[in-house]
Amino acid sequence: MSAEVGQSAPDFTLPASHGEQVSLSDFRGKNVVLYFYPKDMTPGCTTEACDFRDRYKHFQDLNTVILGVSPDPLDRHEKFIQKHDLPFILLSDEQHEAAKKYDVYKLKKNFGKEYYGIERSTFIIDPDGNIVKEWRKVRVKNHVEEAMQYIEENLT
Repeated sequence: MSAEVGQSAPDFTLPASHGEQVSLSDFRGKNVVLYFYPKDMTPGCTTEACDFRDRYKHFQDLNTVILGVSPDPLDRHEKFIQKHDLPFILLSDEQHEAAKKYDVYKLKKNFGKEYYGIERSTFIIDPDGNIVKEWRKVRVKNHVEEAMQYIEENLT
């Protein structure tokens, strides 16, 4: 199964950094930025998370929730949140349940080795729960601004 623009966003329930189980469907009525990233505390993932943090208030003003998803366990998410003062929810997808639904758990190659991991990807989900925009193989630089601009121009 692959999540695609124009489809209903596949629902999932995962443990969240604030200690509760969170389902995507909990956020109906709001825009959602659902972003998948490979690993807490790595340079690209830290930059991306801090970019979302720095624009968090603006996203809130656009009726938009930010959800970050990685395979990291909750205790690592908590350290990441505290170290970088992240104001949004991080979800722990240790079994790759959500990543597989969104087809972002991929075979990757690095320094001649092959392994499965998360392909950095972002999905914009409208208040009705439909995927309206996706970015796959995201390059971090200027990505958060692109997501915010898309919401400003299409969902406000």
